[in-house]
Amino acid sequence: MATQDELQQIRSLLAELTRRVYRLEQMSGVPHEAPEQRAGAEPIPEIITPPMQAAPPPPLTPPPTLPLSTPADVPGRAGLRATMEAREETSLESRIGSQWLNRIGIVAVLVGVSYFLKFAFDNEWIGPAGRVAIGLLSGIGVVLWSERFRLRGFQVFSYSLKAVGVGAMYLSLWAAFHLYSLMPAPLAFAAMALVTAATAAMAFTQNAEVLAAFALIGGFLTPVLVSTGQNREAALFAYVALLDLATLVLVRLRPWHRLLSGAFAGTLLLYVGWYAAFYTSAQMAMTLLFATVFFVIFAVSAVVSHVEPRPDAPYGSRTLVIVALLNAAVYFFQVYVMLDARQEWRDWTAWVAVALAAVYLALARAVPRVSLDSKLPGARLMPLLHIGIAVGFLTVAIPLKLEAHWITLGWLVESAVLFWIGHRTRTGFIKLFAVAAFALGAAKLVAVDSDQRVQMLFLNHRFLTYMVAIAALGFIVWLQREHAEDERVRTVMAAGVVLINVFALIALHLEVSDYFLRLFTAQAGLRPNVNWNSTELRRLNIVREFAYSAVWMSYGATLMFVGFWKRSSFLRWQAIVLIGVTVLKVFIYDVSALERGYRIASFIALGVILLAISFLYQRHILRLQSMRRESAGGGAR
Repeated sequence: MATQDELQQIRSLLAELTRRVYRLEQMSGVPHEAPEQRAGAEPIPEIITPPMQAAPPPPLTPPPTLPLSTPADVPGRAGLRATMEAREETSLESRIGSQWLNRIGIVAVLVGVSYFLKFAFDNEWIGPAGRVAIGLLSGIGVVLWSERFRLRGFQVFSYSLKAVGVGAMYLSLWAAFHLYSLMPAPLAFAAMALVTAATAAMAFTQNAEVLAAFALIGGFLTPVLVSTGQNREAALFAYVALLDLATLVLVRLRPWHRLLSGAFAGTLLLYVGWYAAFYTSAQMAMTLLFATVFFVIFAVSAVVSHVEPRPDAPYGSRTLVIVALLNAAVYFFQVYVMLDARQEWRDWTAWVAVALAAVYLALARAVPRVSLDSKLPGARLMPLLHIGIAVGFLTVAIPLKLEAHWITLGWLVESAVLFWIGHRTRTGFIKLFAVAAFALGAAKLVAVDSDQRVQMLFLNHRFLTYMVAIAALGFIVWLQREHAEDERVRTVMAAGVVLINVFALIALHLEVSDYFLRLFTAQAGLRPNVNWNSTELRRLNIVREFAYSAVWMSYGATLMFVGFWKRSSFLRWQAIVLIGVTVLKVFIYDVSALERGYRIASFIALGVILLAISFLYQRHILRLQSMRRESAGGGAR
């Protein structure tokens, strides 16, 4: 008989084994119920043994420790890796067996049936009406048959069969109209629309986005399949508008934002195809009306769409952003092309841009409250994007009414607004749009606007445009200060600061150049017979070169002062480079080109500035040394 100590050791061993088994079941995902929680389980009776007068048994040795995890029985690190690899192999095998072979089988069956039907048609076993009936009945039968697989959990297979069945119905109706002339175009159109509606209804009831995509594709193919080559603008665009509205309703009820991109692409393709084939200026009113209807449908999609803010997609989907941008750009381009073709309507283009800006400002206030109340980083993306689009239209409207340099101003302002939107919503591709807008504005400013001559020093549109470019770039650099710990962001900020100084120097240089050009022109007007190789021309040219050196030196000294004030070695290095270029110009060019008086003034000014900078550096170094001594003395004390 076992003693009390032996039974206690056995109970402890059983308890330890139970804990380990429970732990293994948890790691492997097997449901487990603790023994003390099982309903109806009887407690283990305590075994009581009477004392015996026998000799004490030898002491029990401790049981060997069981391993807690091995790759074979416990999914530890190595075992878990092996389990995942096995699951991947199983998943690949499952995909091949359940999806790939399924689709290959469907294609094989369709090819075989097609060969049989072709053989039957060639031998005239089946007439045209019978062929169409076979196609329609086969399509309906395949769709009904697919429901059995869906109810059993084979959804992918079921949707594949539905695609085959719906395609068969569309092709049968097309054959009935186009090949055999068994039905008129309106009847074929209505029948295809019925197939589209039935497919969309199945998609909604079964919550299947893929079926909705099938319906959308079939819906936009219907006008192409039943086309008679005649111009029926009203019927075509009315049908497309109804199809877009149906898509908008689906997107309102289900978070299927990708359908919007499909509907937008289909609408645009049908519109462009019709426009290229049939549009004339006499149809402008009706065409503009339908283009506006399409614009309104997709413009309000961001307001009425089903929104589910999440950390990875705070406003549903990027599809809404892309559709909003493309819709605004495409509609304005359509209006511009139609109005520009008629002389009497060209002036209205700017007012259309203003009206669109007002529409998008209204849309910015009409977005769902869920996006405005959410604290997710990108939840305010859509309202801010609408504001950015409104700013863009306003910047387009200005140059349409005023002069061309306002286009540059518009691009620069728009870049700052878009970068602010991207910063607030933490959206990288919006920042890319901002950089692209700034690049366009800067390129036009330097390459085109800089060649324009002005009549007033500093108070002119060119200098103002340069100041706006500097302000926009400074604003962008200032926004990036929150991420200055990132090395790439610091590099971008440094490049922005360099560009700011480059723009400032170019603007000042152009002002000096135009000022002296006006002097040359004035002298030529007052003295038309003057010899421009004479002393008069040389004197003005000497003064201009001295002014260039003075501007460069003054700007470099100012930049150096700001560098010491802000304790920025980066600014001081830029000042050193600029002053170095000025020194080279003074010693190499000004010595030979300037007259004695300007040469003396140039060297004295350069020397004073260099001495002042040297003093600032020595003062800065002495201050650093004093701080170090104080720090060392404090440490010694």
